[in-house]
Amino acid sequence: MRVVLAEDLFLLRDGLVRLLQAYDFEIAAAVETGPELSRALAELEPDVAVVDVRLPPTNTDEGLQCALEARRRKPGLPVLVLSQHVEQLYARELLADGRGGVGYLLKDRVFDADQFVDAVRRVAAGGTAMDPQVIQQLLTRRAAGDQPLARLTPRETEVLELMAQGRSNAAIAERLVVTERAIAKHTANIFAKLGLEVSDDDNRRVLAVLAYLDHGR
Repeated sequence: MRVVLAEDLFLLRDGLVRLLQAYDFEIAAAVETGPELSRALAELEPDVAVVDVRLPPTNTDEGLQCALEARRRKPGLPVLVLSQHVEQLYARELLADGRGGVGYLLKDRVFDADQFVDAVRRVAAGGTAMDPQVIQQLLTRRAAGDQPLARLTPRETEVLELMAQGRSNAAIAERLVVTERAIAKHTANIFAKLGLEVSDDDNRRVLAVLAYLDHGR
């Protein structure tokens, strides 16, 4: 699997290169600026891009904008964005086109190698990998003025958060130490209360939930 990596801090960039290579990823390019990222994405056509939000020369959201532009040129290009802090605007921009193959992780998650690599693979496969803190903020923001979310039980809210992170029913059941049948029941209740079509396709249901949570931005 070929990866284009963009990170302006040398030590972190070098560490990510070594980590990904240890898990059999091929590093097509490892760059540190927005212009370099744009060229690499256009010329190398990687399987997935792992991109720091803030890159030179602007050090604002250059990395994110380069990745979004690449997705406009090549719809569905898998992009995993790394950020130091939760920025709901960045998450919304990633989700705006309604396609899969997107992820938003805090840089702290990089230090959990298995979690980070799983996120890269999930995004590369067309799935969604959203940081738990992003999901929690979206839930909190919507719940304040959203009656359907307010109708969810505490357990259903917990299941919704895990579902939105990209976890399957089996993975949620294992995490919560309950049966998969119980999770299927919670999932059906969640979709009914949110007015969403039930789906067994992990990526499609995650995108549906996230689109609902971010509706009316």
